[in-house]
Amino acid sequence: MHNFQPKTLFLGKNTLYLPSCHSTNDIAAEIIQKEQFFDGTLVITSDQTAGRGQRGNNWETLPGQNITMSVILKPDFLSATAQFSLNIAVSLGVYEFLSKYVAKDLSIKWPNDMYVGKRKIVGMLLENSLAGNRISHSIVGIGVNINQLSFNNDKAISLRLAARHDEFDIEMLIGELCICLEKYYLQLKNGHLAAQKKQYLQHLFRFEETHYFNKNGSRFLGKIVGIADSGLLMIEVAGEVQYFDFKEVAFEI
Repeated sequence: MHNFQPKTLFLGKNTLYLPSCHSTNDIAAEIIQKEQFFDGTLVITSDQTAGRGQRGNNWETLPGQNITMSVILKPDFLSATAQFSLNIAVSLGVYEFLSKYVAKDLSIKWPNDMYVGKRKIVGMLLENSLAGNRISHSIVGIGVNINQLSFNNDKAISLRLAARHDEFDIEMLIGELCICLEKYYLQLKNGHLAAQKKQYLQHLFRFEETHYFNKNGSRFLGKIVGIADSGLLMIEVAGEVQYFDFKEVAFEI
């Protein structure tokens, strides 16, 4: 990884590789605090000991088996109210990367996960910092299960298992992922928010399907009908559209 140079314009051109660290998002935050950083700076580790996900969950990963990385971005072209559009762009980049290897049952699970069927293959954590009404910088943490063959959580899956493939070259895959992420980030920068949102909904897990959800221990039947510009999940419940924040509703899978 020491000579890692993806075929991109800027994303990943400045890369910090750590054989082991607690959290690439935390390392990225330290870089931001200590120095002038480049847009697209990449932090990669082979062994993340305390990876974090949405809702404070831990991210399970075996050393040397998976992609564990964070990207530092400067999306100051986005207003604070449009933060979720960055989630959408990143999700589409990861989706396109995986779709080269996973032919079916791949979907984006709101807000930041990726599933193959009913099993999780990707977890993401976006941490934005604001300056006034703009996003000054964002740390995009991405964990992709690549070569790992067994998990404590039976709802997890790796690319190797999903694609029924021999062991993957992780460094090569990181380069491919960087290309896809940059593509959709530049589309977002060029104002393609509406087109990306439409594409996101096309790949959304259980979009316009009726399933059970859970809120504060209460089970209810609903249908995902959209995503608000703020990122709230829109679920139709008994004929009425209700809006849910990230920690307000859970999928029953």
